[in-house]
Order: sequence, then C-alpha cells, then structure tokens
Amino acid sequence: MTALDLSVVPRDVRAASLGLLLGAPSPPALASVDMHAPHGVLTLAVLGASHAVSATSGPRRLTEQVSCDAVAAGGRPLPSRAEENGYTMTARVRTVDRRELDALAASLRAQGAGRPDWLCAAFPGDERAVTALTGAPTPRGWQWRTWHLYPGSRDRASARAHEVVTTHSRWEPR
Repeated sequence: MTALDLSVVPRDVRAASLGLLLGAPSPPALASVDMHAPHGVLTLAVLGASHAVSATSGPRRLTEQVSCDAVAAGGRPLPSRAEENGYTMTARVRTVDRRELDALAASLRAQGAGRPDWLCAAFPGDERAVTALTGAPTPRGWQWRTWHLYPGSRDRASARAHEVVTTHSRWEPR
C-alpha cells in the first residue's frame, strides 16, 4: 500500500499515552491493509489513536490494539514486553533528535510506497507524525512491526522531545 497522507488530526500525540489491549474488537480504522496466507489473514490498521492488528490462524483469532484508548477500554499501559497464549510483543520508546526523526519518517514513507505488506500513514500538521506497520506470515501464525513517530514541539518554550515508539509482535497460536 502506498504511504497515505491522512486528513484527520491524531488523538495520540505522546508515547506516554499509549496502552496495550488484547482480545477486544478493533475500533474503526482510518486505513487498513489485509494480508493473506494459507493459514489465515492479518489486518494492519491505523487509528486516529494509533494502531490495531487482527490476526487469524485457522479458527483462532487475536487482536492487538496499541493506542491512547487502550487503557480506558480495559487494557494496560504499554509494557516493554507482553506474553500470552503464543503471543509475544516487545515495545521500545526512544527519544531522538530532529535529524533522526526526519530520516526515519522519510524512510518509512519510502518503504511503504507501493508495498502490499506495509501501511504507512502521516497525520496533518507535521509530515513526521507517522504511524507505520508491516507484517508477514510465520509457519503457523504472523509477525508484525510498528513505528509511531511523535514530533516534539517546534517551539523551544514547550520543548517536548521527539519520540519514536517501536513494537514487534509475533503470534503463533498453541
């Protein structure tokens, strides 16, 4: 899928607002892409509040939501690691300088262009406010990676840092 420029203002704007919610219905997506394998389907979705992933493998189903709405919906603050019934997720939050954020945003947009296994969406107000996802089948399940770029303030008085949240998830149902 081509990198998309969305026309909605994101609701999540800080890494500290993110939570993880598993097993709940996915909220409506601003954009999504489906990937098919002989054993199931993986849906990668961009939300105004961040991302959601739905995966099937045979009759089994998993949903992952990493968003600013996850905690209020019954989830927990984004952990650095989560494991549950064949699902593993690692998350990392980094503070980066402007040059690194610019390069990463450009790289994600370029990688997402024209690829069916990528979804990359940029939000209005700052071309570096990007959410990107990619996924691939495993022998019995799926794996996916996500990037959430949060540009800091351009105003030195507010001095909010540039943040990058990355996740890597793998699900092989038992």
